[in-house]
Amino acid sequence: MTAAGPEGRAETIRLWSLTEDTLLEPGDDGSLVAITWWGEFDFPDLSDGVRESLTRLALGPVSMANLTVSGRGTDVEAWRRSLRRVLNGLAGSVVHSLALHDGRGPLLSAIPVIQFPVFAADPLPPGRRVRFSRFVALRPERGSLLAESPGARYQVVLSRPPAVLIASLLAAPATVAHLAELTGLSEVVVADVVSFLVAAGLVLVADDDGAFTEAGDPELAVWSHDDLMFHARSRTWRKGVQPDPAVLAGSPPPVVKQVSAGPTFPLPRPDLAALSARTADNLTSLLESDHYCPDFSERSLSAAQIGEFLYRAARVRSVGPAHLPGGPSHEASQRPYFSIACLYELEIYVGLNRCSDLARGIYHYDPLWHTLTLINDETVILDGLLDMAMIAAGSHRRPSALLTMTARMARVAWALGGAAYANTLVHVGALQQVLYLTAKTMGLAAHAVPVDAGDRVDRALKLEWPAEVSVGECVLDFP
Repeated sequence: MTAAGPEGRAETIRLWSLTEDTLLEPGDDGSLVAITWWGEFDFPDLSDGVRESLTRLALGPVSMANLTVSGRGTDVEAWRRSLRRVLNGLAGSVVHSLALHDGRGPLLSAIPVIQFPVFAADPLPPGRRVRFSRFVALRPERGSLLAESPGARYQVVLSRPPAVLIASLLAAPATVAHLAELTGLSEVVVADVVSFLVAAGLVLVADDDGAFTEAGDPELAVWSHDDLMFHARSRTWRKGVQPDPAVLAGSPPPVVKQVSAGPTFPLPRPDLAALSARTADNLTSLLESDHYCPDFSERSLSAAQIGEFLYRAARVRSVGPAHLPGGPSHEASQRPYFSIACLYELEIYVGLNRCSDLARGIYHYDPLWHTLTLINDETVILDGLLDMAMIAAGSHRRPSALLTMTARMARVAWALGGAAYANTLVHVGALQQVLYLTAKTMGLAAHAVPVDAGDRVDRALKLEWPAEVSVGECVLDFP
């Protein structure tokens, strides 16, 4: 990066900063607490120079060469190592920027969207073609152009015309030399901008044969741009442009849609008390009791309870052929919840926190054989998932168990095409309802929780993204 131009001077400058939402709280004992979008991070025994450098980074983009170390006899190499260690720990809150030597601010900035990204802005292989991933989207935000992709570890703000011009030409494969010719910019500047976009995960580099690996990836082939972007954005909480306060100050929308066109006919209302009195009609009492998220207890589930719960709600009852309308037959299964064409692309992973018969860990449920297989027994990872569920449920305790539902997209995309992901979310809702009712019948409580998943759940479950993606969570505990 930042290669020298004909005059021997670097034409671009690397800049670093911390995200706008990062708050630093230095302690009197040399410690520092960084409060970030991803949580709080403690750094004990930092030198004054490192703390001063971090404070400067929190103010905006700065070159490392312009960060000074105060005090005589300061070990500069130790300061650099310590600062690098802290920035690596805060990787999810470190913004990488690129600027020209004109003092007019960054050309573009890479803002992390996952907790542990790696930004390796290495020089491009000479003569290689580059192009945007087919999943990249460009949109305006805060007066700049924002480039993002569901599989990228960064979103990139294109702040100045040179960066926007280069990005506009990356829809088709091109070499750096060709881009420089089209834009009138120096090859050094073009190469550095493109390297930044490659490091952010937005631009692909062709292999030795001139092919782009994304084009031959069968796991990506089943995803449309809209579905994968929707999935990525619906599985994590991200800050965006706030609504106009004047709009928020108006009257809220009505609880139900008001329709006045056409005649209205009242429907008969059943006598719920009479229905509940029938011993055979347990469904009414289940449906008429409110769905509350349980106040997590300290009690332990048993393997028998977990087995009964999964057997009644999610097992495979039978396997056999099924036919799509006007299409080929396929092997299908019958289960207790609804799925279009009996495709059943959902998988269930069980994070056990308290169980009297099974060890703590993350298990995969096999609905055909009705078994649990341990896939991850790392305590820190399990605790991270349970903490996310605890926070999402507004509780002060971790749940006894956390069920995570994932989708094998190839299982459903071959039949439903561009409607695959939307229908998967329908299937998640169907399964959640069956889990609710089954738990109530057993004297337990199951409840969906809005977990801020990002890529953490995918890594914890060791999923092959995007062939299998997490789509929902449900806690299981005692009411």
